[in-house]
Amino acid sequence: MAETRILNGSEIVIECLKEQGVKTVFGYPGGAILNIYDALYKHQDEITHILTSHEQGASHAADGYARATGKVGVCFATSGPGATNLVTGIATAMMDSIPIVAITCNVGVSLLGRDSFQEVDITGITMPITKYNFIVKDVSRLASVIRKAFRIAQTGRPGPVLIDITKDVTAAEYMYTPEEPEPIVRQTDTIREEDLETAIEMIHKSRKPFIFVGGGAVAADAADELRTLAHRIQAPVADSLMGKGAFDGTDELYTGMLGMHGTKTANFGVSECDLLIVAGARFSDRVTGNIAKFASGAKILQIDVDAAEINKNVRTHASIVGDLKTVLRRLNARLDPINHDEWIAHVERMKDMYPLRYDKSVLTGPYVVEVINELTQGNAIICTEVGQHQMWAAQYYKYRRPRTLLTSGGLGTMGYGLGAAMGAKMACGDEGHPDTPVFNIAGDGCFRMNMNEIATAVRYNIPVIEVVINNHVLGMVRQWQTLYYGKRYAATVLDDATDFCKVAEGMGAKAYRVSGKEDLRRVLEEAMKLQAPVVIDCQINCDDKVFPMVSPGAPIQDAFDDLDLKIN
Repeated sequence: MAETRILNGSEIVIECLKEQGVKTVFGYPGGAILNIYDALYKHQDEITHILTSHEQGASHAADGYARATGKVGVCFATSGPGATNLVTGIATAMMDSIPIVAITCNVGVSLLGRDSFQEVDITGITMPITKYNFIVKDVSRLASVIRKAFRIAQTGRPGPVLIDITKDVTAAEYMYTPEEPEPIVRQTDTIREEDLETAIEMIHKSRKPFIFVGGGAVAADAADELRTLAHRIQAPVADSLMGKGAFDGTDELYTGMLGMHGTKTANFGVSECDLLIVAGARFSDRVTGNIAKFASGAKILQIDVDAAEINKNVRTHASIVGDLKTVLRRLNARLDPINHDEWIAHVERMKDMYPLRYDKSVLTGPYVVEVINELTQGNAIICTEVGQHQMWAAQYYKYRRPRTLLTSGGLGTMGYGLGAAMGAKMACGDEGHPDTPVFNIAGDGCFRMNMNEIATAVRYNIPVIEVVINNHVLGMVRQWQTLYYGKRYAATVLDDATDFCKVAEGMGAKAYRVSGKEDLRRVLEEAMKLQAPVVIDCQINCDDKVFPMVSPGAPIQDAFDDLDLKIN
């Protein structure tokens, strides 16, 4: 029988984290959470703490840890501004269904509601952006709340959970009895036999099936089942930004990303198909374009663990609610191989007609990404910030496995990637593969957001490689200004005296500046050998654009590129 001990609240927190298998925590201390940090100090040989430069960096690092492993990422912050600095990271995790547990501390119970120093209602603030949140005012509830928080974060559709603990609870004593974590059970009770039969009938009747893969396929660990389905029914595959790696980007059936900056082949293929099988995707506006014209000739079969996503943005003809991996296994078991050679040949012709293209005479963002792909052979974790560089990373890196692209898809959080990269690299060590390279591909605008985390990487020698695609402008916003705002570049020019190499060196990192194609490969090879934090400042033209593109509100079959602009 497990031994019962009398512990204070802070010790209970640490013991509960150990129960859950937590090896690394990211955070920033302060007065309200000081008791927990004191308890953590006594267990530093069991749980590593990474002191980030800012609480937002801690939340993004916890998020990156979770995305890289599928396990719960954990971050700490104190009351007031410490807690509110987590908000953007929590919202990022919520939009992308990432399991994190954020633990904050608040003023004592007697001081709540009195505008006390560094008091804020963080549970009220985060209610819309968490899967669930708690405030613990009674030490007798503390252990059960922590256990429940980890369970909620991982069950069904994953998401962030916040636990706010009053300071007096962290000091109060109570009985603690260790418990084994409850196993996380896949959601299968909602999978109905009649829905499976309908899906099989739709697949058998289809002559031009197409599979669209979203982030839910990554969360469900459904890559093997997806590959089996696609090849069994001979269906081309496209993915969302969040679905990258769930289907091998080098597979012959892969057509690229779908949507605003998707490939023409993917966009045209979805527009021409007669059955669209949607696996763990939520029909974001950046994917669908004009919803009324999205896949208008197709029957839509949506498979998702979250019933709220069915018919939310796009009306479906049939749906299956439940764990995606289980659903696909059951479908695959009932499906015999189906031949769609003519459809596949048509899609292959589109691939030949509409390849991704860029100017290969000079240093560009796509070239940087392609070289990283060649040097790593797809065996790296790629993190990104948000903007043009993010789209180039999605288009030109070949993601062969899930959990190898970590990016803010739903919220579009500039400043996300560097913290996430640190979290991912710590996860690689905790999971037993510390040599996996981790890159953060950033724009210069995004790098300015959270560049202070370079100091964190240096402090702990977390060997992330920060590649800044530096065009001295806010590139994606400038692209829209060029195309839709008459080249009025309001507040998007960043051509100032800031020297990223000197900044990085000032924080203790190795830094390189690359201005031409001839130096890039050598610099990247050196950076990968260093096993230390590195910043690479890649200078590109301010008017480079991401193509293909779909104009806002237009149907995805109206995708255009630079050649189309010249013709028109």
